[in-house]
Amino acid sequence: MKTPEKVSSISALHQLLGLQRPSHPLISVFNFDDVKLQPETILHAVTTDFYVIALKKDCAGGKCRYGQQYYDFDDGIMYFMAPHQVMQFEDILLNGVRGFVLVVHPDFLQGYSLAAGIKDYGYFSYASNEALHLSEKEENAVMHIIENVSRETDANMDAFTQDLLVSNIELLLKYCDRFYHRQFLTRKKVNNDLLTKLEALLDDYFRSGKLVEKGIPTVQWVADALHLSPNYLTDMLRVQTGQTTQQHIQNRVIEKAKELLSVTGMSVSEIAYQLGFEHPQSFHRLFKSRTLISPLEFRASFN
Repeated sequence: MKTPEKVSSISALHQLLGLQRPSHPLISVFNFDDVKLQPETILHAVTTDFYVIALKKDCAGGKCRYGQQYYDFDDGIMYFMAPHQVMQFEDILLNGVRGFVLVVHPDFLQGYSLAAGIKDYGYFSYASNEALHLSEKEENAVMHIIENVSRETDANMDAFTQDLLVSNIELLLKYCDRFYHRQFLTRKKVNNDLLTKLEALLDDYFRSGKLVEKGIPTVQWVADALHLSPNYLTDMLRVQTGQTTQQHIQNRVIEKAKELLSVTGMSVSEIAYQLGFEHPQSFHRLFKSRTLISPLEFRASFN
C-alpha cells in the first residue's frame, strides 16, 4: 500500500484538486466537474482530518478499493468517510468523474448535538463496496439538500448561517440513514446470500475446533471473513434478523451449549472450555442472560 496523501485542511484539499479557495475554512461543497488536475494525475490513497460525503458517477476505467474489496464506479453511488480513514484508489482519473463532494471539519459542528451524534451514523465506517446506491428520487432529495448547503456556504455569513448549514447536514445524514435501511431491504437476495455465508462460516468454525483453539469468533473476524465492515454487517443483520452480529454469534454458542448439556456428560466447566471460554463463570453468565436459567438447570430439565 502506498503512503496515503494526508490532507489536513479543507483549504489544502482545494489546493490539491486545483479548486478555488473555499468560502469557509471548515465546510465546502464542490462538483467533480470543477476539479482541475493535470490529465495524468492519479490519486492512490487519501486520508483527511474532516468528514467527506460524496456522490460519484461515471468514473471511467477505474476502481476504488477499501480493505480487500473493489468497487466499480460506473454507476452512481454515495460513500462516507470519517476523519483519518484511508481511501485507496487505483487508476482513477478524477477528471472523468461526475458528482459532488461535501467536506465538513469536526470543529464546524462544535456546540451542536451533531458533533457527538454524527458518530452514531455507522455508515461512516462502511467500506466503499458497501456504498449507498440511490434511486433517481433519492438522488434528487440528496441534491436538493446539497444545493441548500452550497448556497449557504457561498452567501455572506450571518447569525443564521451556521445553524442552517448544520441543520441541512443533519437532514442529509438522516435521509441517507433511511436510504441505507431501504437498501438492506431491497437487496434482499444479496443479504440472504450473506446470511447463508455467515451460517456456513460459523458452522465451519464450530466443527473445526477453532472455538477451543481461538475462542469465540469476534465480530471483526467474522466481518473480515465475509469481506464486510463490522458496522455494515451488524446493520444488515439487525434489519434482516433483529439481532446484531454479536448477538448472532452468541446465539450459535448457546445452541451448541444446549446440545452439549443435553447429550453429553461433560461438566459445565468442560463445556465452557469446549466453547472457547477462559472462565466457566463467563459461560454461566452468558447462558443465563440468554436463557434465563443456569446451565445446570437446563441440564436438569432433561432428567
